[in-house]
Amino acid sequence: MNNLSQERRWFWVTLILSSTTIVSLVFAFWELIENRFFRDLDYVSLHYLYITRGITASILLATWAGWFVTRQKRFADEQLRKSHERYRGLLEASPGAVVLYDRRLRVLEWNAAAESLYGWTRTEVMGHRLPTVPEDREPELGECLDEVERHKKVLERETVRKNRRGELIDVQLSLLPYYEAEQLYLLEVAADIRERVRLRHRLIELEKLTSMGQMAAGTAHHLNTPLAAMLLRVQMMRERLQAQNGLAQDLERIEHSIGFCQQFVRRLLDFSRRPSAVPEPEPIGPVLNSVVGFLSPSLQSRHVRLSLRTAGCDELRVLADRNNLETLLLILLSNALDAVTENGTITVTLTMIANERVQIIIGDNGKGISEEDQKRVFEPFFTTKPIGKGTGLGLAIAKNITTEYGGEIRLDSTPGQGTTAVVTLPIYQVPASATARELVTP
Repeated sequence: MNNLSQERRWFWVTLILSSTTIVSLVFAFWELIENRFFRDLDYVSLHYLYITRGITASILLATWAGWFVTRQKRFADEQLRKSHERYRGLLEASPGAVVLYDRRLRVLEWNAAAESLYGWTRTEVMGHRLPTVPEDREPELGECLDEVERHKKVLERETVRKNRRGELIDVQLSLLPYYEAEQLYLLEVAADIRERVRLRHRLIELEKLTSMGQMAAGTAHHLNTPLAAMLLRVQMMRERLQAQNGLAQDLERIEHSIGFCQQFVRRLLDFSRRPSAVPEPEPIGPVLNSVVGFLSPSLQSRHVRLSLRTAGCDELRVLADRNNLETLLLILLSNALDAVTENGTITVTLTMIANERVQIIIGDNGKGISEEDQKRVFEPFFTTKPIGKGTGLGLAIAKNITTEYGGEIRLDSTPGQGTTAVVTLPIYQVPASATARELVTP
């Protein structure tokens, strides 16, 4: 502001001094001519001579002033153009999304980074209300504007903005005051931090997994010993009661259940560190039948109908640890059983895809899962079950097992209609060298 006033002062000083100099030179030159050539003129001639001198001085002065003012205006316009280009260049070069708006949120500036981040072009938003603020974030923005008006800068605040498609974007925002002609404007600079937020959530998840690993270690330590003792005693009882087939069969199922519990506890520990189990080619049908048999008492007590469709895929083998496969199937079937009401229906279907992969499809006609919850079902510790009935670990472990063996898992659900879990695993292909050895073996 001071530089502008100083430039204006020097402009007028220069104009006045140069005009005075011109007038003085014209009058001095005219006096010399008059004294040299027109000394003996009469009064009337001298009068016209003086008028001519005034007109000449005025024309010269006007010409000079016009040229001087025009030159200064061209210089000022050139400076203004360069300043505007520099301003636009700095604005467009900014890596952050820069938006300038007034107190009524009317957009006055919008740079290329804002176009890229939000999707609206500069032409579309100029002069219009700021379109990037979600409705639930407007009170927050109002508080920020009040802080700026109290001469407090809002720096690096994490918030949410929306783009043209309506998608929410995590941003780090700074809101600064910008004054022009005593008028306050708001300069908003936003940076996209979606990747940072995603990594932060991932770190939180890893922290949870670490805590769960520590918990699993303690669980395994405290439960393995009594489980091993119970398993040994059941085995001894079964051996003594071989003659009594019915009781021996029940004891065999109890023995299997205790062994399965041992493996499940170990799986909790393995979830936070790579297990040492060596995968073997396992036929998927027997494993599935074993888990279904284990759950049959629960199915019968709740009068739930289970339909098993293998379509000749029983003997398809996958390269995996049997206990892990049992854990995977038990988690999915238990979730389906929890989801259905009494007299509900569960369907289990085995299919083969392109002779390379096998699909295990477990569907139920239960209450289903909301669209919002479907995005989080595989997160550790997230559960839709009531407090005390779910830990949120089952599907996280199921995904871990599936991924470990090169497979995929997804959940398709419609609220009020049911849920379908789809597990896809690669089929074990016998190596050509192994097949050749089998053929020559006597």
